[in-house]
Amino acid sequence: MEYKYKLIALDMDGTLLMTDKTVHPDTIRDIERASNEGIHVVYSSGRAIPELRPYLSLLKPMRYGICMSGAVVYDFWEGRSLFSKAIPQELVLKILEAAKEDDGMVHFLTDKESVAREDQVSHMADFHMGVYQPLFKDMAKTVADMEEEAGIHDFIPKVNIYFHSEGARQQAYDMLKGLPLTFAFAEGASLEMTAQGVTKAEGLRALVSHLGISIEETLAVGDANNDRAVLEAAGFSVAMGNAQREIKELCDAVTEDNDHNGVGQAILKYGMAAACSAAWVNDAP
Repeated sequence: MEYKYKLIALDMDGTLLMTDKTVHPDTIRDIERASNEGIHVVYSSGRAIPELRPYLSLLKPMRYGICMSGAVVYDFWEGRSLFSKAIPQELVLKILEAAKEDDGMVHFLTDKESVAREDQVSHMADFHMGVYQPLFKDMAKTVADMEEEAGIHDFIPKVNIYFHSEGARQQAYDMLKGLPLTFAFAEGASLEMTAQGVTKAEGLRALVSHLGISIEETLAVGDANNDRAVLEAAGFSVAMGNAQREIKELCDAVTEDNDHNGVGQAILKYGMAAACSAAWVNDAP
């Protein structure tokens, strides 16, 4: 059967993942159903490639990832990047300087590693990121000095800073906003930075070009400000029930929240509308 949307891009945290960072069993089923029908279901995440690997065996049909907020588009089956763009090293050093005022937790994401300062990983709750502490302890490379670490990398596609407060985030943003970077305010008091022009939307465009489909044939699902660009670019956009109010307002539709298979419902109701009954399609989210 021919479907209107040939690619469905899914944000991870707050969207594909439940609050406890696991995937709802019904979501796995619905992703498999769409994939079996020839629809590309892909990651659209701020996470680095190593942080997605634990989910690959669970979500086997999801071959492609728009990773690090679009800084890297990756083929997990072939183990190669299809598109990538890094932050110039001199800008990485300026980001580190801006984090010092609040002693914010700086997080480097590369194509191979997730890197953070060792002493800060032990108290991530102070940065409103406690739910991610097990992931960092399991996956991250921890170092004593992030400035020293920056000097050994020639490819850092994304840098996050996790602050103690939203006020501290705003102060750092005001220091950095004139630089040629792309910024996103993320959950808690986080500031995400990629190279100028990099967004999930740019990553989506790179991926559809590789696959030979049009941007109008895509559907994107998300919940937060760092999903805004891809939601605006996709042919159809769906906000999670737990999404920020402004995200719900800009989207074409709203689905259930991330703890109640909102992603699966979006896939079936909008991504596979032609295969569903009229009663299901017309039912309100």
